[in-house]
Amino acid sequence: MSKEELISMSGVVDEVLPDSRFRVTLENGHKVIAYTGGKMRKHHIRILAGDNVSLEMSPYDLTKGRITFRHLNKDRAAPEKRAYRR
Repeated sequence: MSKEELISMSGVVDEVLPDSRFRVTLENGHKVIAYTGGKMRKHHIRILAGDNVSLEMSPYDLTKGRITFRHLNKDRAAPEKRAYRR
């Protein structure tokens, strides 16, 4: 399937599930199960409940999706940087 056929949506993560899956509520009110994309997993992008995310869905199965981007929340404080010893 080519990338032109994917449906792009945005939503909010409701719940973090085992095996790097998430329950996401879309803008239109539908709930889907989503997983993190390969680049997000590779770069250790953390996704928490309450994060705004963009995801792609196949038109053939509208109950599952792939999270492609985590939007920054302005109201959430940034995590503290740890000083590493050398």
